[in-house]
Amino acid sequence: MNKTSVSVSEFVLHCTVNSQKKSYTIAILIVVYLVTLFGNTLVILVIVMNPQLQKPMFVTIAALAVIDLLGSTNIIPQLIAILSGWVTVPYGPCLLQLLLVLYLAEAESYLLVFMACDRYVAVLHPLRYSTLITKRILWAIGLLLNVVPVAFALTGLIFITELSFCSTNIINYCFCDYASLFKIACNENPKYFDILSAISFLFGFCPLAFILLSYARIAYAALKISSSDGRKKTLNTLTTHLLVVGLTNIPLLIYTMLTGIGVKLSDEANNSLIIVATIVPPMLNPIIYSFRNKEIRSSIQKLFKSA
Repeated sequence: MNKTSVSVSEFVLHCTVNSQKKSYTIAILIVVYLVTLFGNTLVILVIVMNPQLQKPMFVTIAALAVIDLLGSTNIIPQLIAILSGWVTVPYGPCLLQLLLVLYLAEAESYLLVFMACDRYVAVLHPLRYSTLITKRILWAIGLLLNVVPVAFALTGLIFITELSFCSTNIINYCFCDYASLFKIACNENPKYFDILSAISFLFGFCPLAFILLSYARIAYAALKISSSDGRKKTLNTLTTHLLVVGLTNIPLLIYTMLTGIGVKLSDEANNSLIIVATIVPPMLNPIIYSFRNKEIRSSIQKLFKSA
């Protein structure tokens, strides 16, 4: 590879999708984006407008809806533009998208951890819930959800600005992200991969392991509940939360496992897994977390009746 650094003012995103499927993919992306906007905006409005819903569990649901709105808006419009032929992205907007991708993914990961903790306390220590999950705790969690992800995202961004590009500005990916830019850079300093490993461990493996262990403990406790209705309600909530976690992590885990055992995925299959993991959870989260909840559903019905 030619190691002479060249100035890069834009990147070309090569999002591999079968040309015969592009029109269908664009139509699906538009529908997914509109459903995501409607569902998450509705959830935020209902929780903000109803004082009775301004409790820790519902506040975290509203925070998740905000993250999903920002994440979808950061990714889907550009995906549609790329599949429509607008494949070049200026250097600045590419870095901004990368920063948002890092920050939102990290914030959502920690938010799901807090939601698992909230359910853990609600099921295993119901009488102490109001003393353990307080407004002060919510403010502390909110600070944690912003400070730590922002610090790591900015560190990643600083490292990216240090990169030089020698032979190409073509990214074989559907949007700008940390790993895809490193693949085309000519820098070989291990520190650039150390930050990626740290982010993957702190915001990927650790939160997922904690969530699974927490829900395993909740499931064990739920099976001991004497009331069939109480047991069913707890397990239903547990399944709901695990579904959201699974939608986000399973496609990425499949990709990692297949790559680890030497199975080389086509660019189209790789992009499909990444797109599913990125755009489907924000669309389904309002349905899974919110519309199945009686209090939120009742508030939505009242909102439409009063309109």
